Amino acid sequence: MGRRGLLRNRRAMVGIEAAIVLIAFVIIASALAYVVINMGFFSAQKAKETIARGVEESTSALQLDGSVIGRTNGTRVQFLTFPVKLSVGKSEVDLNNRTIVVSVWNSKNLLDVYKGVADEEAESLPEDPSNLTQVQAALFGEIWDESAAYFIIYNDDNDTVLENFEKAFLVINLGAEGFWLPEYNKVKIEVRTGSGAALTVERMIPGGLPVDDFLDLG
Repeated sequence: MGRRGLLRNRRAMVGIEAAIVLIAFVIIASALAYVVINMGFFSAQKAKETIARGVEESTSALQLDGSVIGRTNGTRVQFLTFPVKLSVGKSEVDLNNRTIVVSVWNSKNLLDVYKGVADEEAESLPEDPSNLTQVQAALFGEIWDESAAYFIIYNDDNDTVLENFEKAFLVINLGAEGFWLPEYNKVKIEVRTGSGAALTVERMIPGGLPVDDFLDLG
């Protein structure tokens, strides 16, 4: 009788030990599964962020919003201007001269000619941006041979930030006569913002340029 009771007790001990071992295996497996799932979520989130950053860097923050207008000095183009707006999905872009680089690529390149956002009141700019004669006179005055580019923000709140429902015009003075554009000459304008791809505008100067007049380059 005593021997049978001892065997029963030993069987019970073996069962408890087996249960403890199984519970330990289950706990370890659960911990490993949690780590694997957590790493999966982390990797998926990182991949999502990387894709979002890649898309943001591959798209421009600005887009062309109208025609490129040129103005001739004699029979060559000295001034260029065109309107831009925010690209789809962008909420705002700061156009101050610390975050924007404007370059003009031609037979003679002009690198980083951007001077900043023009103050409409200080520069006595016209309320109508299509009045390009007054715009150029206000921005450049008698200094016709200095290469420079300015943004003018219309319908704005008197800051350098381009926001939704605002429109900006980039006005470029090519400067000295050696940089003016003759007929059948290709010009590329690059506007690089603090983030995202640069806005690139390319145009071909047509033949038969008018004398001291404006022309639509499309």
